[in-house]
Amino acid sequence: MRSALPQMLALFVSLALSLIFVAEQPSIGAEAGAPAPRVTVANPIAKTIDVWDEYTGRFEALKQVQVRARVSGTLDKINFTDGQLVKEGDLLFVIDPRPFQIAVESAKADVTKARAQVALASMDAVRAEQLATSRTITSREVDQRNANLEVAKAQQLAAEAALHNAELNLEWTQVRAPISGRVSDRRVDAGNLIEGGQTGATLLTTIVTLDPIHFIFDASEADYLRYARLSALGQRPSSRDVKNPVVVRLADESEWKHIGVMDFVDNQLNARSGTIRGRAIFQNKDLFLLPGTFGHLRLFGGNVAAMLIPDSAIVSDQASKTVFTVTPENKIAVKLVQLGQIHEGLRVVLAGLDPNDRIVIDGIANPFVRPGALVAPQDGIIIAISN
Repeated sequence: MRSALPQMLALFVSLALSLIFVAEQPSIGAEAGAPAPRVTVANPIAKTIDVWDEYTGRFEALKQVQVRARVSGTLDKINFTDGQLVKEGDLLFVIDPRPFQIAVESAKADVTKARAQVALASMDAVRAEQLATSRTITSREVDQRNANLEVAKAQQLAAEAALHNAELNLEWTQVRAPISGRVSDRRVDAGNLIEGGQTGATLLTTIVTLDPIHFIFDASEADYLRYARLSALGQRPSSRDVKNPVVVRLADESEWKHIGVMDFVDNQLNARSGTIRGRAIFQNKDLFLLPGTFGHLRLFGGNVAAMLIPDSAIVSDQASKTVFTVTPENKIAVKLVQLGQIHEGLRVVLAGLDPNDRIVIDGIANPFVRPGALVAPQDGIIIAISN
């Protein structure tokens, strides 16, 4: 047993020396001589581009009219199909005209009676003038007969006015389209008693115009101030003075197909929302666009010097947009950027980049490519896609 002890001691020493040797060897990894991750870098494309600011909004009719009756009565006829196109002046509803025809005939009789009274009073006045010359009647009686004539004339005017009113009420029994456009559905069926007049009148239907059509949207206070300053500098005319171009894309469209112009900017900002209302106008010959349709609008915002980079080179977090760049020491640096629209297939960077920056356009997905990391850059190129 004593002879085995030296052998066990020698084995223990040998194992300890081996562990010390292994512990002193450099670890395997990125910090222990592993090759730096490869990335592809390129300079951004510097270019002056047209800026198109994007907003959301809805189409609205230029005119919208609620059709109501001006006289009360029984609805007799409906002369349109729900949803059809109508022209201004087309007959839509007919209210039973018989009571109004009777009122017209009665008013005509009153006018005839008033005219007869005027004729009689006129003859009495002439006769009084003749008798007055021979002093057969007093001047007071002459004045009385002349006054009777004036009263008769006034009564005739009142009767004629009543006749005009009765004729107008008869005319209003035919409810006609006040504008051209597309009519909605009927709100009342024939046979119902409806109320007319200036207040409390029964709603019969509505009509909206379709061509041309408006697009309403809200712009932020910051956008308004930018437009106002560009206008003051002569770099972009105000939409109040010039019909700046706009384009619209509908919810199911990928291209900006609908072309229009600005035609109104509100006279004040909304104090609660901090926005200002704008309005564009579009031709709608095929009547495809309907009031209430949602859309995205782009408004020409002037020219700007910008940088173009691939959209895939942008790193997003909850609060900001950043781009990875490579320093002269081949280390990753982060730059905060302000983004704009897509132009020629590339993302517009309005601020945050320099034309000499080496942007990482490939290799961002590598977990070792992070701020401060040493990388092996390879030159690449950014290609714009011309429209």
